[in-house]
Parts: sequence; structure tokens; C-alpha cells
Amino acid sequence: MATDTATDVFEAHRSVLTGVAYRMLGRVADAEDVVQETWLRWSGTDREQVRDPRAFLMRVTTRLAIDRLRQITSRRESYVGPWLPEPMATDLGRTTPDAAERALLAETVSLAVLVVLESLSPLERAVFVLREAFGFPYGEIAETLDRSEAAVRQLSGRARRHVEERKPRFEVDPRQRQELTEKFLAASTSGDIEQLLALLAPDARLVGDSGGKAKAPLRVLETADKVGRFLLGVAQRPIEEPELVITEINGGPGLVIFSRGVPDAVMSLDVADGRVQSVYIVHNPDKLAAFAR
Repeated sequence: MATDTATDVFEAHRSVLTGVAYRMLGRVADAEDVVQETWLRWSGTDREQVRDPRAFLMRVTTRLAIDRLRQITSRRESYVGPWLPEPMATDLGRTTPDAAERALLAETVSLAVLVVLESLSPLERAVFVLREAFGFPYGEIAETLDRSEAAVRQLSGRARRHVEERKPRFEVDPRQRQELTEKFLAASTSGDIEQLLALLAPDARLVGDSGGKAKAPLRVLETADKVGRFLLGVAQRPIEEPELVITEINGGPGLVIFSRGVPDAVMSLDVADGRVQSVYIVHNPDKLAAFAR
């Protein structure tokens, strides 16, 4: 197989490999490292002996992601304050025009669901991602993980129940989420506390991730009043040459805050029943590099 052909085959599967690795690891940099290692193994393999390149690439990526996940778990145990996945700019509306497929991908890549996935074992997380996000058949997942199909079905059922019990509800209509995000931004920046509280669910919560490298709550804030007043305080914080950009983040509308052209924070919302249920703010500069201009 020629080098160009090997590259073409790999590039044809890169987006899916990256999607699996990111959902497994919650960090863009870790996902890219895993995909790069998969490329190195693919380029060094006797590809004439590979009957199914897609299965080969998926198997390598998934196993590397499981190994990386086991390595980084201890890092997160010593993390300062709440930990959130690294936010990622997405454009599911363009890449997946089918509404049902878009809703599924958006849900499985949301910050809220990625946080829930953190509580799964590496194998459960791999099965959940391959089955629920990408629809791989049980038999193929079993070959990927070198497990029996019965064991994979058991892992899948356990992971699905765990996620369903803990994941937040989502507003499935992208336009409604977009409109509410815009109203939420307007209320926050204008200092209209009454309007802001009207947009927040009574039991709304805010999770801020700074890693100890920026100002953010060291605990999860709960109740609309606490969340609203914190956000108004953030809006009044002086920022040099501020710029606010609404864009799709992790499958839903989000906000990127720039200071002098450098990403300062990313905010994402969970929306259901016409109100904001959860606010996620990533203020750790190490997790914002992907949004640099």
C-alpha cells in the first residue's frame, strides 16, 4: 500500500478517531496525542495484512485512550477546585445534518455528560462511547476491547444506566437553546438581576473550572440567587479589550470571552423547560488554547 494511500485511509477516519478519543479523555490535547500515536502505529504496520483498516484504527485508538485514561486519573484527584472537560468548538449542524444524529452526538459530547462519564471505569466509558455515541455493534466493540460480546453487553447496560441516572436533561431544539443563550448573555452583561433570575431554574447550579490558575469558585454554586449574583460579579470584572463570541461549544450554544484577542473564559449552558439548569465556566488557561485566534 503506497504512503499516500495509507495517509488517505487514515485521514478518512481521523474525525471519528478524534471523536472517540476526546469523549474518552475529555481533553483535546490528550485526544490529539492518542490519534497521533495511532497514526504512528498505522504507518509502521504491514498494512497488506490488515483486512479492515477502520477496525484496526478504532481498536488502536480505543486501547490507547483506555491506557491514557488510567494514567491521567490520578492527576485529576489533585486538581484544584471542580474539574471540567476541556471545551471544544464543534459544528454539528454542518457536519451532521440529520436531526436525530445531531442530537445524539451533541448529547454525548456535552460538558455535562462528559463529567458523568468521569465516574465510569475506563472499560465502561469505552463501551458507552463506542455504542451510544457512534453506534458500533456489540460484536465489533467486543473485538476492539478483546472481550466477549456478553461481557460488552453487560458493560454497556451498566454504563447506560449510570449515565441516564445522572445526566441532566437537555433542550433538544437548537434554536430555543440559542435564543435562551442570547437572552442569558444580555441579562448578565446588562446587570439585570431580575431578568437573569427569571432565566435560571430555581435549583440552577454553576460549575467553575480554573485549576487554581484563575479566579473561579472552588465549590459548585447552587440555587438561582447564588448563581445569578456570581455571574453579575463576573460581568463587572474589568477585562482589557473584551470581546464576546457566541459559538457552538460541545454540541450546543456557548460563549467565548476574549481579552485583547486571547481567550479568557468559555461558558456553556444546560437548558431544559425553557430555563438554564446548569452553567459551566472554564477559566483555566491551559484548557482554552484551542480557542486562540
